[in-house]
Amino acid sequence: MAAERNPLLEDFVFPPFDVIEPKHIRPAFRSLLAKLESDLVELETTVEPTWPKLVEPLEKIIDRLSVVWGIVNHLNSVKDSPELRSAIEEVQPAKVEFQLRLGQSKPIYNAFRAIRESSDWEALNDARKRIVEAQIKEAVLNGVSLEDNKREYFNEIQQELEKLSQKFEENILDSTKQFEKLITDKKDIEGLPATALAMAAEMALSKGHKDATAENGPWVLTLDAPSYRSVMQHARNRSLREEVYRSYVARASSGDHNNTPIIARILKLKLEKAKLLGYNNYAEVSMEMKMATINKAEELIEDLRSASWNAAIQDMEDLENLAKAQDAIEANDLKQWDINFWGERLRELKYDINEEELRPFFSLPKVINGLFNLAKMLFEIDVEPADGLAPVWNNDVKFYCVKDSLGIPIAYFYFDPYARPSEKRGGAWMDVVFGRGSTFSCDGASPRLPIAHIVCNQTPPMGDKPSLMTFREVETVFHEFGHALQHMLTKQDESLVSGSRGIEWDAVELASQFMENWCYQSSSCLLGILLQKINFLLVQYLFSELDFLSEIFTLLRYASVDLELHTKYIPDGSETIYDIDQRVGRRTNVIPLLPEDKFLCSFSHIFADKYAAGYYSYQWAEVLSYDAFSAFEEAGLDNVKAVKELGHKFRETVLAVGGGKSPEQVFVEFRGREPSPKALLRYTGLSPVTAEA
Repeated sequence: MAAERNPLLEDFVFPPFDVIEPKHIRPAFRSLLAKLESDLVELETTVEPTWPKLVEPLEKIIDRLSVVWGIVNHLNSVKDSPELRSAIEEVQPAKVEFQLRLGQSKPIYNAFRAIRESSDWEALNDARKRIVEAQIKEAVLNGVSLEDNKREYFNEIQQELEKLSQKFEENILDSTKQFEKLITDKKDIEGLPATALAMAAEMALSKGHKDATAENGPWVLTLDAPSYRSVMQHARNRSLREEVYRSYVARASSGDHNNTPIIARILKLKLEKAKLLGYNNYAEVSMEMKMATINKAEELIEDLRSASWNAAIQDMEDLENLAKAQDAIEANDLKQWDINFWGERLRELKYDINEEELRPFFSLPKVINGLFNLAKMLFEIDVEPADGLAPVWNNDVKFYCVKDSLGIPIAYFYFDPYARPSEKRGGAWMDVVFGRGSTFSCDGASPRLPIAHIVCNQTPPMGDKPSLMTFREVETVFHEFGHALQHMLTKQDESLVSGSRGIEWDAVELASQFMENWCYQSSSCLLGILLQKINFLLVQYLFSELDFLSEIFTLLRYASVDLELHTKYIPDGSETIYDIDQRVGRRTNVIPLLPEDKFLCSFSHIFADKYAAGYYSYQWAEVLSYDAFSAFEEAGLDNVKAVKELGHKFRETVLAVGGGKSPEQVFVEFRGREPSPKALLRYTGLSPVTAEA
């Protein structure tokens, strides 16, 4: 009887997501890692300091591992199960061991150094120079220069960090799923809009309450993003808001899912890793692959904080005055669970419109249509449905083909839009399935086309109605599509710098945040496409989103505490991780943090992702993205010809070049000058005092 074929090891054009099961993972990785080890030994034996004898075989090894692990990791994020977790836990150590073996290969490292020191160096193009220099730097950061005992300890640290990050993310998902609030009295849920009630009733139905309806309940609230945000913004029941808020900031901080000891261990190991490499702290290691320095990042955060503070105080006074005018018992003592609620009431009062009234304008099909039309105008691409062409992991997932102006396919992407609390981790992200690269050409002439997936957690459709999105959800789709554009519209044939690869991490948010800016333009782009004869008050309401500063300070708190933890935290010292968060909160929050705030336990960006000592990247890239967008404003957003010309230029520089040149150089090629923070300060309504900082 023939052995069962393993879908993870097939030569596929599109991953067979529909048939991959946890049982395939263990045998796939045993076979894959054995083959890659053999390929690596051959490369080390035959390596020469030339592109065909060094880089191309190395690309193939890196790519094969990243594609297969990427598929498994993706399924872990969108289709969680105990069986999948168990399989990943079993194969992860061998995967990490091979990555360390590859990253610490002295023959490969020495070959790259030989290229760098050769007389042919100046003849290399920018992209290849960047690849060589990055590979040398990454090898050092991977421990290639460490002596035997130190390297062994370094590798032990890396193995443990991978396990801890995996467990950290699992704890968040399990803790989030654990919270359910059953409500049977309609008075307790007063103020929640129809969309939220329908969603809560559907959740109740899924939990066995067979007669649940949006009108009569019962309703089940969760900590999933759409449910949580609705409660915070609209629930008149203050005690309900408080309960949900306290549960949200306490996720994964107690019991079997407690991430507190995991955080302490991660920080201790990262500090030890940094010291093994000769650095004072982990932030110094992180900055080696970024544009900024620690000091520059801290300066930017402080400039934005000080420029925002007076406006934030004024915002708080406005909320208090409104609460007093409506005789709210909390008027003289606003808490964290009151801010979004009264902020929404203030906008409703000022513009005579509320966020829920916007939902019909922003049905998912309309938004996607507007987004794709915008992409066509700016970048001369057509995005066409291609459902059925590629297998998917859930029936809600859509598949698209991106074509150039001649109708030739240049990329593909999956779109998984809706929240699925039982199996899908929170947040939104873009990730790579395949990257562009000439080394992986099928026909020997044209490069392999890039494929991405975009994952969101937005409000699902209710009954026969499409998903009606909040404006925040619209922004999120635009943001992640910006990341996907960076990946899909690259013209780099060198896979190690195509798309977002090789771009300094604090510049990777440029394209995503740039796309967000179009959400606020009513004249020629998204809103004009969606709404045609748009209500002026609606435009003002949307712009008011920029004026409300609570989110700015939330991001500044995250960025600040991230840097503090990776520069100043002393393991087992007198100051705990929560002491540091509280100290940061006193600088960044107008309302002091709750003493029991354990938000750090769900801060997956820095403890289970790539943003450790790098969360400031969102602010850093905002300087670039607002400045880039201001070029379109200067040309005139109603001037379609000028907008198209600038869109073409943005595509040919920021999106096409990828990591083939430094972000500074790419930005100057687009903008014609160095980046300036003036546009950021103007957009956010902040003081121009720091404009030259």
